[in-house]
Amino acid sequence: MSGPPPPAAPAANDAEVVAGSLEQPELFARLYDRYAPDIHRYAARRLGDGAADDITADTFLTAFRIRSRYDLTRPSARPWLYGIAANVIGKQRRTEVRALRALARTGHDPVSASWVEDSDSRVAAQGPLADALASLSAGDRHVLLLVAWADLTYQEVAEALDLPVGTVRSRLNRARRKVRTALGADPAFISDAAEVV
Repeated sequence: MSGPPPPAAPAANDAEVVAGSLEQPELFARLYDRYAPDIHRYAARRLGDGAADDITADTFLTAFRIRSRYDLTRPSARPWLYGIAANVIGKQRRTEVRALRALARTGHDPVSASWVEDSDSRVAAQGPLADALASLSAGDRHVLLLVAWADLTYQEVAEALDLPVGTVRSRLNRARRKVRTALGADPAFISDAAEVV
């Protein structure tokens, strides 16, 4: 008579996967399976579908190559991978700024057009937002978009970009203030205080 199946072994945390991949490189594929779709979505939102495939591949190739430098005290590799993706995207900054400027001029977003039905109000709002994002410094844009599009916490953004949390807060506050001002928000309602997560 057979009993219930034995309980499944707990999934290794990311630090254990990275450590194990130093001896068994094929284990690194677990991180790819866990995070590649998220990294791809983030890269597609930043640079479009065509570039997202390359960004995702470059992110994981870089991560694999430098995995021996991973801080094994961090159980989640998610911020580390987003940091690598942000650096790879940063190398393509001119492409991103050109795309945002084109969006600001035309109001047509080829990235979202493939998965979101356009409405007149959405298209009208895209131009100023894209222009505001393009005018941000690369550092401010990385912080804002890692919070807004990748849904990282302040601490995760700090880990991803190797910054103090206070710097993340100030960059995010500055970026939000600039975007709000560019979108015509009343300056009386734009707070200089960092927003709480």
